[in-house]
Amino acid sequence: MMRITIPFHGAVLNRHHGSVVDGGLKISVRGEAPLRDRVTVNGLPTQRAGQAFCADLVLSEKETDIVAVSTGARGVKEHRVRVVWDKHSRPRYRFSIDDNSFCLRDVAEKKYPSLFDCFYLNGLRDLHRKYGAQFVLNIYYTTGDWFDLPQFPDRYKGEWHDNASWLKLAFHAYANLPDRPYQYASAQKLAADFDLVAEQIRRFAGEDTYSPPTVIHWAMLQPSVLPVLAQRGVRVLSAGFNLAKRGNDINYMLDVERTEWLSRNEALKDFATGIVYSKADLICNSTPIERIVPLLEAAAQDPNRAEIMDMFTHEQYFWPFYQSYISDHFQRLDAAIRWVTERGYAPVFFHEGFLGGPE
Repeated sequence: MMRITIPFHGAVLNRHHGSVVDGGLKISVRGEAPLRDRVTVNGLPTQRAGQAFCADLVLSEKETDIVAVSTGARGVKEHRVRVVWDKHSRPRYRFSIDDNSFCLRDVAEKKYPSLFDCFYLNGLRDLHRKYGAQFVLNIYYTTGDWFDLPQFPDRYKGEWHDNASWLKLAFHAYANLPDRPYQYASAQKLAADFDLVAEQIRRFAGEDTYSPPTVIHWAMLQPSVLPVLAQRGVRVLSAGFNLAKRGNDINYMLDVERTEWLSRNEALKDFATGIVYSKADLICNSTPIERIVPLLEAAAQDPNRAEIMDMFTHEQYFWPFYQSYISDHFQRLDAAIRWVTERGYAPVFFHEGFLGGPE
């Protein structure tokens, strides 16, 4: 068997994965080939140790095909992978919040003079003022009772515009229930729900507040529907990429090899669609406040996860009427955002540039 084992096909590489040199990023390419075969990587000779081979290669382009060729008694064999160089990478974080609907219902029902008379939106503004934090709120079309998005007034459009530099709205799903609404849904169903929500965001909040989503409710989709998202400007999909005992989950139904790799790494590109998958580092509503800093510190010390902190939470846990209300929810966000801010991570939106950084 002849194959490249490092780097992984689709891997997004940055300064943590090699050495920045004149002309590019120098990385180590490693793999396995039959004993006694002569192996080259992009035409360069390799060092052999048993079945292992390795070679240094300088990435000079945004995307590079790495081709290993072995020549021996059994003929010529080839294996290739493609990787992405995040050339202009910098430490950065993004924060998105799933399952939003209560705040919009609250504003519509109470007819507040300002959006930020809603305690939830005001709390997010406080974090923005304190740390420069930016948020994407992933929203539903309906709460499932009397409220749906066409009932949200457009009289706050100017206020949405004034705060669009740090506060965005994105599609999440038609509604909170049923669970896993798009796990087996058709492309037509996903597209219809997506367009309903996007149309309403543009109506009441304006184009500059609209963001393509990075999280689809429950993060489970048929691979065949991904072109629908790519056609609508989706560039990144974020999830936990969980390794479950009975099959992998919350992974956009990726194959086991990519899911396992993403469970340990930061980002992976699907070249067929252009979508980059991002590994979530922190879910505030499921992480006690005393665990937030240790969890982030562990990610920051791992070169495969250190550059981008992908953080999120869920809206419902902020509301006292919710059965699983978390009284220190805002304190958890404060702890996480304070930590990344003090360590030089800049807030970004994933849909801008490449994973929030320059192209």
